[in-house]
Amino acid sequence: MAEQNYDLERLRHSTAHVMAEAVLELFPEGKIAFGPPIEDGFYYDFDLPRSLTPDDLREVEARMREIIAGQYPFQQREVSIEEAKKMFADQPYKLEQIERLAAGRVDEHGEAAEGPVETVSLYTHHNFTDLCRGPHLDHTGQVNPEALKLLSVAGAYWLGDERRPMLQRIYGTVWPSKKELGAYLHRLEEMEKRDHRKLGRELDLFSVHPDLGAGLILWHPKGGMIRTIIEDFWRQEHLKWGYEIVYSPHIGRAELWQTSGHLDFYRENMYSPLDIEGREFFIKPMNCPF
Repeated sequence: MAEQNYDLERLRHSTAHVMAEAVLELFPEGKIAFGPPIEDGFYYDFDLPRSLTPDDLREVEARMREIIAGQYPFQQREVSIEEAKKMFADQPYKLEQIERLAAGRVDEHGEAAEGPVETVSLYTHHNFTDLCRGPHLDHTGQVNPEALKLLSVAGAYWLGDERRPMLQRIYGTVWPSKKELGAYLHRLEEMEKRDHRKLGRELDLFSVHPDLGAGLILWHPKGGMIRTIIEDFWRQEHLKWGYEIVYSPHIGRAELWQTSGHLDFYRENMYSPLDIEGREFFIKPMNCPF
């Protein structure tokens, strides 16, 4: 199973590169960010001159199939930091990533790095080169064109930071066979029928309001009752199995989060500090007591 997942990861990673080439052919002035494999597919983030349409996705997908048919080999090479900067001189997101690599803050996958590097890994196929550690397929022809589908476009901030540019993220999926693709698309259809956002609206369980903010729920009476029943069940099950219930504050002094390590690892994903009588307090970033 682990080997199968590894092969799927290579397949999806390589397909993300194929998609990036197709997008840049349609939008030569486009800027590329990240394009990793994910659990059931892949995505790639782009900075493009206009919003993508369903017709654009169909055109990108058609061009991807042409690239796949070309059976272009994936070739890796190592280059110096300075050479990489020259190669990506017109790609600001790649340049920033190269700087982060050179400083030892992250590796090619965006994960924590062991230290600064003097060279970076590139992968090239056909007319596309990306900053990438891999691994990849041997050539584009190993992607099954009948088992490929682009699914949707969503917004995504660069590096997940709402203060940075909003990019367009294209999601896609690819499988070894057409049958597996069909099974996955059927599963998506069934999941959509059970989407909590759809059910919440149709059953009058909850709503959201733009004045509150995305993901902040207003529970309606029916939804409030369901939530209460679930919480009561959760509480009784914990008591039955010997757990004790405790409560802790939702905010704490900066020194606490420094000691716990949260500020070092999660600060960019935590709410800005509150200034209370000259001391910094942070809202806790997790559900555990502290």
